[in-house]
Amino acid sequence: MRPLALSAVIFVLVIGSILLGACLRRILPQHHLDKSAQDIVLQIGVVLIATMVAIVLGLLVAGANSSYDMQNNQIKQVTADIILLDNLLAGYGPDAMPMRKAMRRALGSYVDRLWQENESAGQRPFVADRAAESIDLKIRAMLPQNEVQRSLKERALQVTADLEQTRLLLFVESGHPVPAPFLAIVTVWLMIIFASYSLFTSLNATTFTFLSLFALSAAAAIFLILELSNPFSGMMMIPSSPLRDALTPIGACLENNVGDCAR
Repeated sequence: MRPLALSAVIFVLVIGSILLGACLRRILPQHHLDKSAQDIVLQIGVVLIATMVAIVLGLLVAGANSSYDMQNNQIKQVTADIILLDNLLAGYGPDAMPMRKAMRRALGSYVDRLWQENESAGQRPFVADRAAESIDLKIRAMLPQNEVQRSLKERALQVTADLEQTRLLLFVESGHPVPAPFLAIVTVWLMIIFASYSLFTSLNATTFTFLSLFALSAAAAIFLILELSNPFSGMMMIPSSPLRDALTPIGACLENNVGDCAR
């Protein structure tokens, strides 16, 4: 289920618990709702559960945000490495032109593969990118004519290895969605909290509105966690356009200086 739909379901369940508490308030005998019962439920039970919910949600938001930032930085690193690789091949000379053209042809499919495999990480095995492997083999087959070309070739091979390693790290790190039991437990906690408040408080338009807003805030926190946990899809998806547009066409590139060919 999508994060927005799942968060909406949780919000509806919490609203239902508010109405359930209001119904129980009318059904239960009055001595079950006296001051001592209210103190035990609200000041001990609800405070304890609310504290646990706040801690758990806070830690999960921080963890999901940290994971999102890390994967976003890895995508930026991939973009920088591709530009650097093209720059190294441009400095190598005309012999590297076939590799540079192959990079431009393969870049779109490489980006699509990154987003597709990270969106569904854990559902399918990691598959090597044949286009990237072909470019790597072509670079290895280059025959340097001097020390400068030899150095550029070694550096280019290192960059291609870094690119594949970063892609593998992204694949491994993306296969950790929020467990369903966790969402179920947090939802039950929230339902207990809001049902308790409506049980011991007369429900009118004002209290119902504010309890609904509090429930919406809790559902929004869960939505944020779910969205940040999967940065390759959804409303907070890491944009692919910077990586997709990292390399200028060869024709436009050759009109400029060699140093501008990777920009």
